[in-house]
Amino acid sequence: MKRMYSPSPEIDTDDEQPAPASKRPLLAHLQATLPSLNPTERLIAEYVMQDPERVVTSSISELRRGSGASVGSIVGFCRSFGTKGFADFKIALARELAQGGFSAQSRGNGSQDSSLFESVFQFHEQSLKETLQINSEETLEKVSRMLESGRRIEIFSIGMSYPVAYTACCKLRLIGLLASAQCDSHMQLVAATQLGKGDVAFAISCSGSTRETVQCLEIAREKGATTICLTNCMKSPITAFADVTLYATPSEIRYFQAPLASRVTQLALVDALFVAIALRHKNRTSKQLQTANEKLLQYRI
Repeated sequence: MKRMYSPSPEIDTDDEQPAPASKRPLLAHLQATLPSLNPTERLIAEYVMQDPERVVTSSISELRRGSGASVGSIVGFCRSFGTKGFADFKIALARELAQGGFSAQSRGNGSQDSSLFESVFQFHEQSLKETLQINSEETLEKVSRMLESGRRIEIFSIGMSYPVAYTACCKLRLIGLLASAQCDSHMQLVAATQLGKGDVAFAISCSGSTRETVQCLEIAREKGATTICLTNCMKSPITAFADVTLYATPSEIRYFQAPLASRVTQLALVDALFVAIALRHKNRTSKQLQTANEKLLQYRI
């Protein structure tokens, strides 16, 4: 039997290399690639994210001492994010901080003056802004047109990401698109085998490494379907099997020191795609919504 997927970092994802730092928020990009970095790169990344302002004023020797990585590793790390070297990396970082982007507190629990509830909302606000910056308008437009032109749309996801998949399915069905989201992982695999040219496979995975979801997208691609993925992790295995990838900024809020990933940014991207499709077909959308509402009103108390 063919081995379709193994959670290995050796999967080639060159086709989905992120844009240079000048075109994407540097620290949001850094946060999104964190799970796929090697141990040395992760040390550098975590040191940078801990206090970006400190890094802007640091020398490469200070960064070497603080992170424990070698000078060569630091230079290679900076170049991997689209900058020419450490000096250029600091310039890009300083420019981003000056524009009100990522700050030392923006990824923490908020300022000391903020309540717990205010901190959660502020965190989501920042994540939503970064998600909008990471995904170009051209990419969002392309994905929305892929979905609306699909003969059939199969949405794959399990676990905590499944509610996002189900929401996407409901929204697309509401405006007349033939979308489906199986809740059972085995049935999702069956559905993937039944896709073909003209169909669309849309996979949603926060980590981008969920075995069942990755397998479904791989099978769908082998069958000739158009493949799309939505993930919070750049360079993750699932991106190797997607024709187009959407990225949701990781929204991990710590509760008692345990990270719990939020799906707010994923839902925002789904809403953006839904609105884009609906507005391109106003008459059809209005008719579909009116018909649905007339039937649904019969079930209101």
